[in-house]
Amino acid sequence: MSKEKANNQIQIKNKRATFDYELLETFTAGMVLTGTEIKSVRLGKASLVDTYCVVARREVWVKNMYIAEYFYGTYNNHPARRDRKLLLNRKEIRKIETAAQNSGFTIVPVRLFINERGLAKVVIAIAKGKKEYDRRQSLRERDDRREMDRAFKK
Repeated sequence: MSKEKANNQIQIKNKRATFDYELLETFTAGMVLTGTEIKSVRLGKASLVDTYCVVARREVWVKNMYIAEYFYGTYNNHPARRDRKLLLNRKEIRKIETAAQNSGFTIVPVRLFINERGLAKVVIAIAKGKKEYDRRQSLRERDDRREMDRAFKK
């Protein structure tokens, strides 16, 4: 298997984010990782469950992201849940910062992937929390789509 194909298969998604939040605007950001962290991500050993982003001193940080310790890492191994800096340009950071200051809005990571150059990227979104009835509506729409697909396949 070529290196390009292996890299394109890494797609770690935060399924809970799309269910709990209405995603308004997305940004793709690079991440500052150590050597053992990128190796674990390339193996697909990462999770975006309970992960969120904060803006501090004109920098965007992802908090509570789980990247498993690298199996072959020695004393150089990284902690599994540490704060990781996201790489965005100033205009994007300003836009995210103003949105995060508004009540009811948050910044959530939606997807973690490896791009064609072998770099780890995170898709983050400015999101607004859904109410309980919005979640029920989302479930109904999903079930209706499944029923239509089943009827269409027959």
